[in-house]
Parts: sequence; C-alpha cells; structure tokens
Amino acid sequence: MPDQPVALTWTRAAPEGAEGPGPWIEIAFGPEGLVHLRETGDPGTVVTTTAQKWEAFTKGVMAGEFDHFAEPPTPGT
Repeated sequence: MPDQPVALTWTRAAPEGAEGPGPWIEIAFGPEGLVHLRETGDPGTVVTTTAQKWEAFTKGVMAGEFDHFAEPPTPGT
C-alpha cells in the first residue's frame, strides 16, 4: 500500500453526544479508493485498506457477522 496522504479529513466514530478523548476509531477516505483507520490514542499508527474491503466489512457489521466479538468471554474458555 502507498504511504498515507498527509491531508486527510478524519471522522471520529464515537457515539452521538460522546465527550472526551475516547478511545475512538477515526476513518478517512483517501485518494485512489483507499480507506485509512486509526485510534485517537495512537494517531500515528494508521491501517489502510481498500474501499472495496471496507464496504465488505461494514456490510458484515450491519448483518451481525461480528456480534460474537462484542460479547464478553465465557469464564473458563
């Protein structure tokens, strides 16, 4: 993947009305169809993917394909 562009517009994915520094995930849509993700607590570390992969991921989230990650682990497993 190419280096991240310097002039990205970051959008914070935080619950409506959320205050404070987070931690939150931020997303920026860059040139060449690339999508950049970072955490507010570590803005220098950026994960870059394609718009096609991002779309597949967001459709999976909306379909509930990752709900098991949001459940607390069962003790003893």
